[in-house]
Parts: sequence; structure tokens; C-alpha cells
Amino acid sequence: MADAALRLTTLAEELLGVPLPVRIRAWDGSESGPPDAPTLIIRNRRALRRLLWKPGEMGLARAWVAGEIDVDGDLYTLLDRLAGFIWERGGDAKDRVHLVRDPRMRSAARAFLRIAGPWPPPAPPAEEVRRRSGALHTRRRDKEAISHHYDVGNDFYELVLGPSMVYSCAYWDEDGDGDAAFTLEDAQRDKLDLICRKLGLTEGERLLDVGCGWGSMALHAAREYGARVTGVTLSREQATYARKRIAEEGLTDRIEIRVQDYRDVRDGPYDAISSIGMAEHVGSVRYREYADDLYALLKPGGRLLNHQIARRPERDEGQYHIDPFIDAYVFPDGELAPLGLTVATLEEAGFEARDVESIREHYALTLRHWVGNLEKHWDRAVRSTSPGRARVWRLYMAASAVSFERNRIGVNQILAVKTPEGGSSGMPLRARAWGV
Repeated sequence: MADAALRLTTLAEELLGVPLPVRIRAWDGSESGPPDAPTLIIRNRRALRRLLWKPGEMGLARAWVAGEIDVDGDLYTLLDRLAGFIWERGGDAKDRVHLVRDPRMRSAARAFLRIAGPWPPPAPPAEEVRRRSGALHTRRRDKEAISHHYDVGNDFYELVLGPSMVYSCAYWDEDGDGDAAFTLEDAQRDKLDLICRKLGLTEGERLLDVGCGWGSMALHAAREYGARVTGVTLSREQATYARKRIAEEGLTDRIEIRVQDYRDVRDGPYDAISSIGMAEHVGSVRYREYADDLYALLKPGGRLLNHQIARRPERDEGQYHIDPFIDAYVFPDGELAPLGLTVATLEEAGFEARDVESIREHYALTLRHWVGNLEKHWDRAVRSTSPGRARVWRLYMAASAVSFERNRIGVNQILAVKTPEGGSSGMPLRARAWGV
């Protein structure tokens, strides 16, 4: 089959009803498509069987993780061009890739099947999560989900995140990526400092850091603001790493790191709570409980800073959304909600929402830096985990960067107060200065 690429391009365009925006290079060396476009490399026909078995995002993801497809050219450009008809055309696009359901498409589908080769499709890559059945977001299931994502290895995360070891959106200056002197570490420091200022932290105040990661927020709050910090995480690898950093900085008298579910924290009240990139793990069935628990742990007048990724509301506005690739390979059981639903749930729990700041473009820049770190240290990253796992993270972070750039998802810092009876929030009249 010396013309596999041309045959695939023709069939794909017939089935999808749109011209392919990328170039195809097939396993037989043939190429087809726009000459100036990034090239999708199909290394063997197993990738096609995956697409037939799981049309759309999951088939592509499994083939990518298995190394059966690759990219020649700019990965971001390829993902940006694919986004327009795989992820952003709603049910219409999904209906078109379910090949055998439309009688008009059956002839083309049979031709595609002949090219793909014999069934059944290959088994999913080993990196795909094997989750237990039963109710979502039990303590045991959440702990397993967190372990799948965060216990990949601290060495791996050091390569990707850099010295800051902060795994959430950084806060860039106006020059953004154009100022070479302003590094990822600078942007992460500024993000942590912004959160401390929004929380109004002062010497000796108690801060609860929910989902404390590798301890970066706890360290910054204790070192720069004199706070007494309790950090909780479900990842033992994170906790071990954070405790080592804290001991090296001589802050063990100010910071305690626990391997503990936030639902089991009982030693309130706290003056302030930070939740940075953690609430996406909570899930729709538990989000009101999450809000209630944090409200109960704050003193009257205490502040919550909830830093959380949000999706754009669509026809199913008000509902949470689970991305199939991210659910299977990255964040098992993770869910995204529209910003409005999150704010409403926090207020239903008793919080007064005082400020919402969207920092969507900041996350796109952050992710591009993480991908750059991963690509720069690719061989070491593969050795520290697995080729498939490294490919998962490269695709996940690059695709997420494109999603933020295209406004498919956003990220917001919600500052909320447990306003006491009488209505005095304790907030400054011109709060946006944040103490600067």
C-alpha cells in the first residue's frame, strides 16, 4: 500500500465532511495534505484500529501514548488545528466520527476498516488508569486517584516544574514570555505572594493549605509572612518531599505537613485557607461538602482563596464536565465546572465572594514552559518514569495550553470571606491593591 496517506486523507475528509487541516505521513512513507501544515505521523495500522474502536479523542490519545502516532512540526499548531473539528464542534463532530452509524458513510467506513487491518484493536496502554468500581470520591478512591497522578516520581516533577515545584498556574508580568529575565520561578513566586496578600496573612496567623503539593505555598507563607501553616495532601511522595524542603529551610516549627484528606481536618479554626489547583479533584457529588467543610474550618472573618480551573458553560450549563483523555490518563475522576456554579456553591455554603480574578492567559504561558522543560529533559524524564507516561504529560500539557489559549477553559482565583454576623468582612475598601 504505497499510497496509504492519500487514501486515509480522502476517507477522513469524506467521513468528517471537512478538509483535513494537517498533513498525514503513513507507515509506508507516503504523505498527503497541506505541504506547510504540521504532519501527523501514523507509524502503523494499530493506530487506525484504535480510532475505529474509540473514535475521536480517546482513540487518538491511546495511539499517542502507545507511540503509534507522532508529530513532525509544531505540536501546538497541530493541536490547535485539530481542536476546531474534534473538540469544538459539539455533538455534530462526534456524530460524524462514529463511522458506522450513518448509512451514507458505511462504504467509506468499510474502506477505512480494510486499511486498518484485522480486529480486535490493541489493548489500552499500560498508563491508562484501572479504576475501581463504585461510588465516586470516596476517601479510598480519591486517594488512589491522587496517587495515580502525583506519585509518578518527584524526580519527574522536578524536571517538568523546575526549582519552584509549583504545579499550578504561575503569575506572569506584562511582558509575559518576552522578558527572558523573568523566569518561571519568578512567576510562581509572584503567584504565591499574590495569594498570601489576598489572604491578608500576618505574623502568627494559622493557614490551612488544602492540597499542599510539594510544600511551596506553605514555605512561602511561613518564610515571607510568618504564618503557621498546616498543609494536607493525599500523596505520600509529595509529603516526604515537602517535609525535606521544610527541614532544609529550618521551618519545621512553623509548618506541619500531613498525609490527610481535607474532610478529616478537625483542628480549626484557621485564619485563612488556600486551595490551589485542588478543587478540580473534588467532583460534583462532593463540592458542596468541600465548601461546607472549609467554611467550618475558618474563623469568622477568615478568608478562603480558591484557585481553580473552570470550563466554559455550554448547553448543559450548570453541569460538571469530565474530559475522557484526562480522566483516563491524567486526573482520574477530575471534573471541571463553570465559574458561576463554583461561586454559587461557595456562597450557598455561607461564604461571601469578594473577588474573582481570571488568569487564563497566565496558565497557557505556564504550560508552555512546563512542556519546554519536559522536552529539554526528555531522556531523563523517560528514565524516571516510562516512555508512555512522558508522552501522556507532553500531550496533556500541550493540549491544555491550547485549550486555555482558545478560551475553552479558564482558571480563576476566587477570594471568599466567612463574613460574621453584622456584615463586617474586614476587607479593605480598595482590595485590588492587595497590600502593595
